[in-house]
Amino acid sequence: MKIAEITTTLEQIFNSGKIERKSNDTWQIQQENRRLLVILSEDHSWMRILVPIVPLAEAQPLLTQLLAANFEDTQEVRYAIEQDVLWGVFFHRLDTLVIEDFCSAIAFLISLKEKGLSNSFQQLIEQRVRQIIKAAKLQGQDLEATFKTLERYYQEGMLGGVDQDPQEREQFLAAWKYQLERLWSEVE
Repeated sequence: MKIAEITTTLEQIFNSGKIERKSNDTWQIQQENRRLLVILSEDHSWMRILVPIVPLAEAQPLLTQLLAANFEDTQEVRYAIEQDVLWGVFFHRLDTLVIEDFCSAIAFLISLKEKGLSNSFQQLIEQRVRQIIKAAKLQGQDLEATFKTLERYYQEGMLGGVDQDPQEREQFLAAWKYQLERLWSEVE
């Protein structure tokens, strides 16, 4: 990929008025709640495309899931941490990069930004529900008894809060019930 093609391609993807050239080897695209950076190495042999996702403090509890996603789900894009920010990053040698892969990487990074931490949070929740099911089964509880235990925890304020809105509590309990029913048979 040639350097001139970077600008042309970015102009095709984004409104050219939103593309800033910070230097000869840096482009920045700022849109509503999204910022994308394209940075070339000093010798222009490597390209990096970056999207800030969330502050590190928000991502900290989910780092295990994010690293697992790097291994299983993110293809050529990776999660990275720099300046107390969780980033989506794409690295590639400039001389072997084709426009289609450049466009694909941008689309994937934008998708990663839009999803935020939701996928990693869902994985964490599922992992915790599986742990609860495993513990319940080790104690000889069936699905109904496990749900009753969780319901009691909500009533006693151990989950949620004693002053929790009853409608909100019912929504949480319905979500618990759904997850328990969905995963019960999968956990040994």
